[in-house]
Amino acid sequence: MGTEKKKAKKSARRTAWRGIIGGDILATEFFRRQVKLLVLVMVLVIFYINNRYECQQQMIRIEELKKDLTDIKYDALTRSSELMEHSRQSRIEEYIATQQSDLQSATTPPYLIRND
Repeated sequence: MGTEKKKAKKSARRTAWRGIIGGDILATEFFRRQVKLLVLVMVLVIFYINNRYECQQQMIRIEELKKDLTDIKYDALTRSSELMEHSRQSRIEEYIATQQSDLQSATTPPYLIRND
């Protein structure tokens, strides 16, 4: 009698697995009643996956833009220091001297005109 029960359980399990794998479980009354809920759950799962993918893509883009911004900042700093170097008074005086211009450096200090 015990072996017959074991055989019945095994055949019931096989039938259950065959029903799940074969898709027969979807034809049961429970799943027919819950079709709208299952569709809603699937839509939400797809929305969640899509949302996460978009978030990852945006984070990758943000990292790329941060790297570009850092490169641009360093380039701007380099150009700014080059401009400061070229616009120093000693450099300007050297340039004027090599161009044989009539311009000269002021010998008297500048003064402020006040309107009192």
